[in-house]
Amino acid sequence: MLGRAALRGAVAGLAGVAAMTLGEKAEQAVTGRPDSYVPARTVTALTTGRRLPGSARPPVRNHLMHWGTGAAVGALRGIWAASGLRGWRAWAWHTSVRLATDQTLENATGVGAPPWTWSRRDQVVDVGHKAVYSLVTGAVADRLVPLAADRRPTAPRGVRAAAESTARGAVGTSWDACDDCGGPRSCVGRAEHYKSIPPPYGPC
Repeated sequence: MLGRAALRGAVAGLAGVAAMTLGEKAEQAVTGRPDSYVPARTVTALTTGRRLPGSARPPVRNHLMHWGTGAAVGALRGIWAASGLRGWRAWAWHTSVRLATDQTLENATGVGAPPWTWSRRDQVVDVGHKAVYSLVTGAVADRLVPLAADRRPTAPRGVRAAAESTARGAVGTSWDACDDCGGPRSCVGRAEHYKSIPPPYGPC
């Protein structure tokens, strides 16, 4: 169950990356901010132990890290959806997870810098794009991933008992006939037929 939720969450994560990328391109068209190749330098450091110079711009590795991280963090969101962690609260927490994931990998490899050393504009831009990612990822995950069976809401015991009693009464009305009047034997049937039964039989 959780494996399937993670897989669907990864698909949702890819949808979130697509939305984030569109937002980034729109923002760059307005602000003139250049493309970032920090993802490429991060994945290179993680997989080879080498740190590329700041001037390096490998596009394939950049896309692999960009989309791969989105799918991986999306898989987590899919598991959340199956576990009942949904809606705007999950969106807020998932945004934090996405930001923390990026900062952990980038700073652990020495590629990035702590976010509190960034300019205010860069901080706002990064948080905004990651919030869009998590919003779309969460919306798609909540749509694709059903709640786990043990997380689905159930009726309280009293409500279930009343429903079962009603169901039994319906069966009795359909199949059990009153010996006196031929009407249904259920309590509802007795009330309905009371006035139609002449004395001395009385209510059935």
